Amino acid sequence: MIAVHFGAGNIGRGFIGCLLEKSGYEVVFLDVNESLVNELNRQASYQVIETGEGAETYTVRNFRAINSKSNKLEALAAIAKAEIITASVGVNVLKFLAPLMAEGLAMRESSTPALVMACENSINATSMLRAEIESIAPTVLHRAVFANTAVDRIVPIQKDSSSLDVVVESFFEWLIDSSPIGANPPKLEGARYVSDLQPYIERKLFTVNTGHVALAFCGQALGAETILEASQIPEVFEILNGVLAETSRALILRHNFDVALQEKYVAKTLGRLLNPDMNDTVLRVGREPSRKLSRNDRLIGPAAILAEAGVEPKFLLKVVGAGLNFKDDTDPKVAELRGKLESLATEEFIREVMGITPDHPLAPSLTKCVNEAK
Repeated sequence: MIAVHFGAGNIGRGFIGCLLEKSGYEVVFLDVNESLVNELNRQASYQVIETGEGAETYTVRNFRAINSKSNKLEALAAIAKAEIITASVGVNVLKFLAPLMAEGLAMRESSTPALVMACENSINATSMLRAEIESIAPTVLHRAVFANTAVDRIVPIQKDSSSLDVVVESFFEWLIDSSPIGANPPKLEGARYVSDLQPYIERKLFTVNTGHVALAFCGQALGAETILEASQIPEVFEILNGVLAETSRALILRHNFDVALQEKYVAKTLGRLLNPDMNDTVLRVGREPSRKLSRNDRLIGPAAILAEAGVEPKFLLKVVGAGLNFKDDTDPKVAELRGKLESLATEEFIREVMGITPDHPLAPSLTKCVNEAK
């Protein structure tokens, strides 16, 4: 059995690729990083080293790597033979994978469609990928089944960037929408199939990702360089707790979550975010702020739910304000956001970047927030 995974970075090797190999698949990593591809093909194995409660170390052996740019034909052959095709490259990169994936799917000889899953920190990322493929080659869609997923595992910056070994937290969650797959889904180590994925996606996005970015945006505003440093600033820690209380309220309103279970989920999340072994930089966690400030993402999404219910999202708005002033000279998306903030009228900026119209109940609060940032 073959599983193709786009993205041989730390998340690809330490999370999805590892679980696919545990499930009995030969994992074929597709990447454009020539040195990484060569190192993967040179090494017979690498280790996934967990930290935290119940931590274990697992050795991954059944894999190979292909440079999908310089060795396109071999990459296409792997896609054509794969039972499962996954990706963890960042949601904005999916559109660049679509042409290669479409061409590989067109070469499939098996009558059984491949299971395609975009394992990204975004709502309905697989649907986005499917739409990109459909725009290019709609006739290949029947050769694949596209299932949305919710994935959760913190993989920090690695202390030894020269090693293939990956340090990860022991906690992980991989939820897969069962509705397009049918009665006999493939058995995947650690994965769980659910009939309604949306509540789980939003629970993770509005708790783990919102908390993480709150530490990054607000921490940088008060001089922190790492997530752990940020968490030790009393004002930031107060905002973090306030934000998680607000997103919990939004989730309970939207999905009728059990209050006690959500409180346990938040407590677990706090332990994960504050784990010193998972420490990360505020720059990496806060990168691409415009995406994190978009309508259905981790800040505006729950803030809009609360505003629609007549509740002012006080702490979420503080994080939004810090995000508008986030600084990173190496991230072109930061410069792009700053350019829009300076060139667009406030109402236009809120509509274009945050997806909120002037008649939405969140608009007045965002107007104040954006004007202060200007």
